[in-house]
Amino acid sequence: MRAAQFSRFGGPEVLQIVDLPEPHAGPGEIRIRVQAAGVNASDWKKRQGLMDPDLPQTLGYEAAGIVDEVGAGVDGTSLGDAVFGAGGDGAAQAEFAVLQLWAALPSALAPETAAALPAAAETAARALDQLGVGSGSTLLVNGASGSVGRAAVQFAVARGARVLGTASAARLDEVRAMGAEAVEYGPGVSDRVLALGAPGLALDVAGNGILPELAHLVGGVGNVLTVADAAGAREHGVRFSRGDSGRATYALALAAQLAEEGRFSIPVGATYPLVQIARAHRDGEAGLVKGKIVLLVG
Repeated sequence: MRAAQFSRFGGPEVLQIVDLPEPHAGPGEIRIRVQAAGVNASDWKKRQGLMDPDLPQTLGYEAAGIVDEVGAGVDGTSLGDAVFGAGGDGAAQAEFAVLQLWAALPSALAPETAAALPAAAETAARALDQLGVGSGSTLLVNGASGSVGRAAVQFAVARGARVLGTASAARLDEVRAMGAEAVEYGPGVSDRVLALGAPGLALDVAGNGILPELAHLVGGVGNVLTVADAAGAREHGVRFSRGDSGRATYALALAAQLAEEGRFSIPVGATYPLVQIARAHRDGEAGLVKGKIVLLVG
């Protein structure tokens, strides 16, 4: 099968489309013929050698497509079903992908739109669970206009929380459209937050170095969680959420339900054919795409 791979670390030019053996679904897994696969910033961090040191490496943790193989013990999913989901083997940017988490593709979503959801939805739901966000909570989301930030805002609003979201001036209206109170990034952000009323919890998805400021706003580091600043979390005693501490397995089905109701979306900024993966990385790293990057495969 065709798959994205790199055999040395470096810039986008190291990416290749190669022929690899097809993967197969194990117990509790499904395999899909991929129609679309999401691209994340972690992909270019891997390519740069900032994560896994082994070579060669494949890419991709989220995809949408058609089920063509069902592993032992899987109920409720059949061959030919349209689904979207996430796989733990990091090889979803390929013609076939094995998924460990998945949900039925909502009729309201195209495959390329659904492929943008899994990583953001699971990360956001897990973080909200770890923070204890629920009805009556007041949550500050630092970085509310990005993919994970948007997912966190929409999930928190659905839980009945009051949400404050920081974003650049150009994206404040997007934050308001999701049901949050928008606060502009930059100097004086704490004062602008406090003018709306002190939040009780803070979620950092921007990783822009303001964990101490967030802790001050919410009354201590115990009320702050970050998914984007591991070094800052260690330095300041803030919790850092990792998937290996347990996944929010319900998040994809919830995202699908809310999407059908028009209450959940992660905008796709650009799509590229799989063979143009190097261009997708180049544009993403350069900040030329506002929204999620998705590769079209099938």
